[in-house]
Amino acid sequence: MQMTLSMIVKILGAFLSIFAFSVYLETPKKHIFKAGLVGAIGGFVYLAALQLHGGDVLASFLSALAVSLVSHIFARIFKTPVTLFLVAGILPTVPGAGMYRTVHHLLIEDEAKAAYYMIQTLEIAGAIALAIFLVDSVFRAAQRGNWKELILKHRHNRKTSEEA
Repeated sequence: MQMTLSMIVKILGAFLSIFAFSVYLETPKKHIFKAGLVGAIGGFVYLAALQLHGGDVLASFLSALAVSLVSHIFARIFKTPVTLFLVAGILPTVPGAGMYRTVHHLLIEDEAKAAYYMIQTLEIAGAIALAIFLVDSVFRAAQRGNWKELILKHRHNRKTSEEA
């Protein structure tokens, strides 16, 4: 994958748009840059996945996965709610153009294209929701469970079974 000038401009655009949106949402000033960074990471992953694979749904899923993961990490590092970064950061991935195209083709009575764009939009929205759910579930399980204890217990059980 080669970073082109076009990709750099789009990633910078994602950063600036999320930065501005964070100001509009009245995000605390000390977190506005970080929220923009989360949006830029999401934009980068989306563009990289498009360039490597070419599918909008997979690119949106991977982008939402990255945004959700970075949002959870930032929330723990900076002791803030996850939504502070997630809501703003996920915006570059939201299929707004697909929604627009769906309504546009409905208005001009082109049902076939309207159905195509509606299905694609729903697939992307589902992929975004799934990515957020997966990352959230992993972090919740890590908080609740004693993963270290379970891993050590599993290792101990495996060693004792190998010795027998």
